[in-house]
Amino acid sequence: MTVKAAFGTVSQLWRYPASSLAGERLDAISVGTSTVDGDRLFGLVDASDNEIARPDREPKWHKVPLIRSRLSEDGRLEVAVPGGGWLPAPGPESDRAVSEFLGFEASIRPYFREHAAGYAGPLTEERYSRTPIHLLTTASLARLKALHPEGVPDPRRFRPNIVVDMEPVEDSFPETEWIGRKLAVGDLLLTISEPCRRCGFTIIAQDGFDSDPGILRNLVRHNAHNLGVYCTVDRPARIEVGAKVRFV
Repeated sequence: MTVKAAFGTVSQLWRYPASSLAGERLDAISVGTSTVDGDRLFGLVDASDNEIARPDREPKWHKVPLIRSRLSEDGRLEVAVPGGGWLPAPGPESDRAVSEFLGFEASIRPYFREHAAGYAGPLTEERYSRTPIHLLTTASLARLKALHPEGVPDPRRFRPNIVVDMEPVEDSFPETEWIGRKLAVGDLLLTISEPCRRCGFTIIAQDGFDSDPGILRNLVRHNAHNLGVYCTVDRPARIEVGAKVRFV
């Protein structure tokens, strides 16, 4: 295996303990055989019909990305609505706070019971199978900014696990062209498997930026709906911000 010279550096690392809620930015993440440890363990549902949150499709869910989520040191989920403190979840207090914030009865539920020690309530079905690693480059964000100067292409719009800082590539979303290649991210070894097709989630307002349909419109027009890539794991590892990124 030949490892080439580094072309980028990890600048951000993210995991999303609860689907659709804001994630947590970390200094280091552990990547297992398929995904980031602690990623997408819980879902948020409408308690009246058990419908899982779909901010990309229904306006009633548009405020969900403003709700923060994190895992405590002992691996338990905690959530916080704007203006409120951290609350353990799942549980009646957190469900009450989330419901009041959204304006209808909602509930946080684990996908599997082992994700919530001592929890005996209902589960929810995964909205989709647990995704591989999602990688995004600052070069692609710079390209989107060039196409849409008035927009804010904040990485949080796109929910990456790994953000790679690299030099812009003129007129290119570079990682979209890397399908099939292998990357070493520190000790982590990945295969870039497919482009990440974007949805309406990308245009929704979050803390620090407003709703912006132009974000998705430009991706549809200039990069076939895509931004960033999904990667499968060839060699699990723990990685930290500052890790070098190389082609293999």
